[in-house]
Amino acid sequence: MQKGAPLAVDYDEPRRVAEACAALGLHYAVITSVNRDDRKDGGAELFALTIEAVRQHVAGCKVEVLVPDFQGSHAAMDIVMNAHPDVLNHNTETVPRLYRQVRLGARYERSLDMLRYAKQVRPHIPTKSGLMLGLGETQAEVLDVMRDLHDHQVDILTLGQYLRPSPKHLPIIRYIPQQEFDDLMRAGLAMGFAHVEAGPLVRSSYHADSSEQNAAANHCTQ
Repeated sequence: MQKGAPLAVDYDEPRRVAEACAALGLHYAVITSVNRDDRKDGGAELFALTIEAVRQHVAGCKVEVLVPDFQGSHAAMDIVMNAHPDVLNHNTETVPRLYRQVRLGARYERSLDMLRYAKQVRPHIPTKSGLMLGLGETQAEVLDVMRDLHDHQVDILTLGQYLRPSPKHLPIIRYIPQQEFDDLMRAGLAMGFAHVEAGPLVRSSYHADSSEQNAAANHCTQ
């Protein structure tokens, strides 16, 4: 894969994203981005501008953002949370033992810290995280991560099967049976997560609108 200097930030992109949401008639949008570690704010400003643009162009459309760890910058997370997304999503992706292979350059503890910080600054906004299974993790390790996420006040959890995008990517070590996903979903609900999606085809945006509704309902009953 060729690498080079990233392009300059396109400040017209938030408007175009909002217009696409309007054209599609969306009532719930999940917005993510490439990493922009070249920028001091990690791209947080563009997330905030896009949230605001969607709200202006599409009445009633809820916005979930799937963000990077912003290199641990709380100031960057403040920019996003001050735009009041309906859900703040940041994926832990895998268990700590596999981070050097799966998330080179990322740190498990940093991801947990950013999730907890987001909840601290905007307690009413649901937080969300997810893992891809089948990379060689054990079920005990997955349960440990789930406990860590719950301890860091994450509301919504997604668990899906890792699928190899190309021969250049990490191999699939194991296909997780549906029964194991079901067991993990029950374990997550027992831990106290407001909503858990678990299955081979589950991804970050899977049933995102119903996940947000369940999390919001859970907040109202607390």
